[in-house]
Amino acid sequence: MAFNGHQQDVGGIDEDETPTKQPRLNREMPGHLTNTPSNEAAESAGRAPCDRPTRRRADSVKKTRPPFPWFGMDIGGTLVKLVYFEPKDITAEEEQEEVENLKSIRRYLTSNTAYGKTGIRDVHLELQDLTMCGRTGILHFIRFPTHDLPAFLQMGRDKHFSSLHTTLCATGGGAYKFETDFRTMADLQLHKLDELDCLIRGVLYIDSVVSSGLSECYYFENATNPDHCIQRPYTLENPYPLLLVNIGSGVSILAVYSENNYKRVTGTSLGGGTFLGLCCLLTGCSTFEEALEIASQGESTRVDKLVRDIYGGDYERFGLPGWAVASSFGNMMSKEKRESVSKEDLARATLVTITNNIGSITRMCALNENIERVVFVGNFLRVNTLSMKLLAYAMDYWSKGQLKALFLRHEGYFGAVGALLELLHPS
Repeated sequence: MAFNGHQQDVGGIDEDETPTKQPRLNREMPGHLTNTPSNEAAESAGRAPCDRPTRRRADSVKKTRPPFPWFGMDIGGTLVKLVYFEPKDITAEEEQEEVENLKSIRRYLTSNTAYGKTGIRDVHLELQDLTMCGRTGILHFIRFPTHDLPAFLQMGRDKHFSSLHTTLCATGGGAYKFETDFRTMADLQLHKLDELDCLIRGVLYIDSVVSSGLSECYYFENATNPDHCIQRPYTLENPYPLLLVNIGSGVSILAVYSENNYKRVTGTSLGGGTFLGLCCLLTGCSTFEEALEIASQGESTRVDKLVRDIYGGDYERFGLPGWAVASSFGNMMSKEKRESVSKEDLARATLVTITNNIGSITRMCALNENIERVVFVGNFLRVNTLSMKLLAYAMDYWSKGQLKALFLRHEGYFGAVGALLELLHPS
């Protein structure tokens, strides 16, 4: 049994309740130079901490870090996610030595928020004053549909990207599918990386770095009370074990015990790609945003058959409330009801069906793995508050408060971040 999606449509997000995220202490991030024991000894001996060992380490970092530009890519079945690190500490000497191709790429990526008709830079997600591999700058987050990858490759060719880099760190199925296209169209080699390794590495890194504004991780307080459902920050320190549910075109569910110890428990082919594909067929829409907008105006209970439609009320013996979904799209067996529903109702029912299925599988995995912390990520959740609240409600209600659904602001970009980290700190 599943939720009908009606109760979750109420309740706002109280942005003011989310405090600024504070730095985590005693945690060295990749690329950060920290105070070493030799420095502490130097301080106690009256010498400046930035003595020869630190200088030697900085020189070593400089020699081993890759040349700019720094990219990480995740080429998925529906979207390509790109992260780009823009250095903001370029010296006058570096600027003078910088080739025109590099300047052109940086100007193009940072001076635009849209690229062509479908490329988007998510400005609200960028991480300011971030230190990576000894350099300080801004981490940008860019996405575009996978079917527009040829246009991206042509842009790379036009801007002579291969004169700066011959290899790109990339993950996702498209890193394999389009490897030949990168080589023939843009003269670029792909360093292909496992997408689940990159996903976990990216999640842990982004959550651990200091960022301004909202906390990276959050949950919905009072998830079973729509009138008082409020977004709250959540700190993912000591996160293990956790169940990581990646909702992209399809769904993968991972049990994570440490950064290097995880397993794929299961998955489902019914994911974000299913939602968009069915909405395109049922409503004539063409984009994910359009599908969500249509769904937000619909009523799924006109499409789905509920427990009360079968029992006339609750199924009390097994504690099933009358408003729970007994059969997704079950009312569409009736010609009369088919003729009375709108495309908005169909889109909403599609969203509820996909979300309920993900929630049901996730709950069973959590029970089997004995894990109480569940983190949902992936681009299906982008601007999709309806599904997030439905998942939060389902996890809390059916587990009687034992399971907490957690969400992350950078949703679908973690694989690309993991690819970037591999560029900077090869494993």
